[in-house]
Amino acid sequence: MTERPRRARTAKGGETVQVAGRARRAAAPPAAAQIRVRRPQAQARRQAILDAALTVFAAQGYEAARLDDVAARAGVAKGTLYLYFKDKEALFENLVRGAVTPIMERVGTAALAPDMKPAQIVAMFFSLFQREVLGTKRKLLLRLIIAEGPRFPAIANFYYREVVARGMALMRTVATEAVARGEFSSDAAARFPQLIVAPLLLAVIWDGLFSKIEPLDVAGLLSAHCDLLTAGTGKNAP
Repeated sequence: MTERPRRARTAKGGETVQVAGRARRAAAPPAAAQIRVRRPQAQARRQAILDAALTVFAAQGYEAARLDDVAARAGVAKGTLYLYFKDKEALFENLVRGAVTPIMERVGTAALAPDMKPAQIVAMFFSLFQREVLGTKRKLLLRLIIAEGPRFPAIANFYYREVVARGMALMRTVATEAVARGEFSSDAAARFPQLIVAPLLLAVIWDGLFSKIEPLDVAGLLSAHCDLLTAGTGKNAP
C-alpha cells in the first residue's frame, strides 16, 4: 500500500518542510529587509550623481555638459544615471530642487510661526542664503542660470516657476505684514519684493566677478539692507 505524501508544514523561521522526506526549501529573505538595505545605497548614489552634475554644469555650462562626464565623475555607469534621471534637463531640474527649494520651504515654515516677526523672517532668509548658497557650491548654480538662462529659456522658466515665483510671493506676503505692523517704513518692498532679494543677487554676481579684486562683506551688506528696510521705524531686525 502506497503512503500518501503528507501535507507540508511550516517550521519556525519560515522554512517549508515536507514531512514525507522531501527536500527542504529555505524561504527567501524578507522583501522589506532587502528594500531597507538598498534604499540608503540608492539615495547615496543619487546624491553622488547630483554632486557630480553641479561640478560639471558649473565647469562646462549647460549646453556643453555631457552626461558621460557626470556619470564618470560620480563613479557610475551612464546607464545607472538614466535609472535616476531620464535626460540632462531632468537632471538639472532635480539639481535646482535639491539646492534651493529646501531653503524656501524652511523660510515658508518660519513665516507661518505666530511668534516670528516679518523683519526676523527676512533676517533668517538672508542668513540661510548666505550659509547654504553663498557659502557652498550652490552659488555656482545661480551663476549658471544667470549666464545661460537667456540662451536656454526652458531652464530659466523652470527656475522662475520653482524658485523665483515662490520666493517673490513669500517675500511680498512678509513685506505686506511688515508694513501693517509698522516694521517697514515704506510699502515699496511689498509692491516690489525684488527689492528684498536684490542684495543676494548682487552678492552672487560680485563673488564671481570681483571677489579676488575686492572681497565683499556679505554679512555687513545684508545687515545694512535690513536697516534700510526698517529705517525710521525703531524696529530694526536683530
